[in-house]
Amino acid sequence: MNQATWSAVDNYFCDTLIPTDTALTQALLDSDAAGLPQHHVAPNQGKFLHLLVKMQGARKILEFGTLGGYSTIWLARALPEGGRVITLEANPQAAAIAAANIARAEVSHLVDIRIGKALDTLPLLEQEGLGPFDFIFIDADKPNNPHYLEWSLKLSRPGTVIIGDNVVRNGAVADADSEDANVQGVRLFFELISANPRLSATAIQTVGSKGFDGFSMVLVTA
Repeated sequence: MNQATWSAVDNYFCDTLIPTDTALTQALLDSDAAGLPQHHVAPNQGKFLHLLVKMQGARKILEFGTLGGYSTIWLARALPEGGRVITLEANPQAAAIAAANIARAEVSHLVDIRIGKALDTLPLLEQEGLGPFDFIFIDADKPNNPHYLEWSLKLSRPGTVIIGDNVVRNGAVADADSEDANVQGVRLFFELISANPRLSATAIQTVGSKGFDGFSMVLVTA
């Protein structure tokens, strides 16, 4: 198997199960035109997040890493009226692109973009009493994943679901001797999850249009 096969399968799934959506398609095009990195989730992964939120009945979502707002739109569209996504983005240019994309998708009333480094904006969320969140999506700089987990637990409740994206690192996550800060951030993230009795978790490897990667899923149990 190779990348061409993985992409072909993803394309088949998307063509069969996910109707073409102008707002989502344009969000990707505008993000690319602005030179944003292509770190967004694939369409079938976005739909996966959307369904998880729906199944959980979440009303309050925290997202680490807005980028161009593609995953934010998928998350927001899963919310009932009165729901809210608070999404954290360090890059003002990306936040501006995201705001336009979110407005085009007509979900601005459900989304609150906080601009600045997450470790600076998270204490403000706590001070504002915006937690606990029902669903948390961590898709930002991997060296800070351990800190993002710590904050996620501060802002969670029993029953909160925490999804971590890009945790396989093309298989490098299994290399304890890796000198890659992204890999070491993910490994410490997993070690902290494993050591915490409040958490029940698993991780899944994936292949597809985004290559070889995977995600973790954590349930806060207490």
